[in-house]
Amino acid sequence: MTTLVFGHKSPDTDSTGSPIIWAWYLNEIKGVPAKPMLLGEPNTEALFMLDHWNLNKPEILTELKADTQVVIVDTNNPAELPDNIGEADITGIIDHHRLVAGLETRGPIEINIQPLACTATIMYKMIGKDWAQAPREIKGAALSCILSDTLEFRSPTTTQEDRAVAHALADDLDVDIPSYAADLFAAKSDVSAFSETALLRMDSKEFDLDGTNLRVSVLETTSPAPLLARKDALMAAMPGVAEEDSAAQVLLFIVDILNEEATLLVPNDVVKRIAEVSFGAEVSGDTVVLPGIMSRKKQIIPNLKM
Repeated sequence: MTTLVFGHKSPDTDSTGSPIIWAWYLNEIKGVPAKPMLLGEPNTEALFMLDHWNLNKPEILTELKADTQVVIVDTNNPAELPDNIGEADITGIIDHHRLVAGLETRGPIEINIQPLACTATIMYKMIGKDWAQAPREIKGAALSCILSDTLEFRSPTTTQEDRAVAHALADDLDVDIPSYAADLFAAKSDVSAFSETALLRMDSKEFDLDGTNLRVSVLETTSPAPLLARKDALMAAMPGVAEEDSAAQVLLFIVDILNEEATLLVPNDVVKRIAEVSFGAEVSGDTVVLPGIMSRKKQIIPNLKM
């Protein structure tokens, strides 16, 4: 039986690259038949990574059959996985997010959740000396994942281990980190082809805040102006997305990678209140700038209050 390796819905670079890395490891090092999969179309940065390193885009999983063996990476949240994930035979979880209740396995499995910025960093540590056998494209995927998740080490989630692994990979690949990261972020910033609805779901997590379901969306960019120019249309699309996704509110944070700040769109008094009590912000219009806020995992979600 082939083991399917996949990350979360709305796949970013880490949820696209890490399944590829781990499937390579299972196939080539462990001798376990494995296949990387996606739970949706990857974002523009992930597509750039695939093209740059000549990697095949994994198939999109449209149906998860019962009893399929799976390894889950870059999430452990059932809300971000196929609806019938409970019918699968989960054989492993590799993640760097907070532990969320809801998954049930059929027996003891290997779970590796570490407080690092990127799943690929955890995989690098797990694979160990066998990295010597990894082809260039697999190492390139790992480097891409780390630079993306750390925002080239700007994110407060970055650890020394993430830095060290990224530099080791870059040295091995003879890649200049600032130059390659700039290319990654330029690809991430080009979202002109996406509708407002697609943008609101592009990098989005469901979060239950004291019984209120929120959709917390983040758009990371080196060029926030084009996104902010669409703020009226983005806010107009929020009620429809909220209704379709059974959310009370959609929170959209536009993260300026270079200036290291986030702009929160404020479509109504509820979001205004959330901004004020969560971040101590003074809100006077339909946007508010939050200096130093860059990480949903470490700075946004933990601080949310109503």
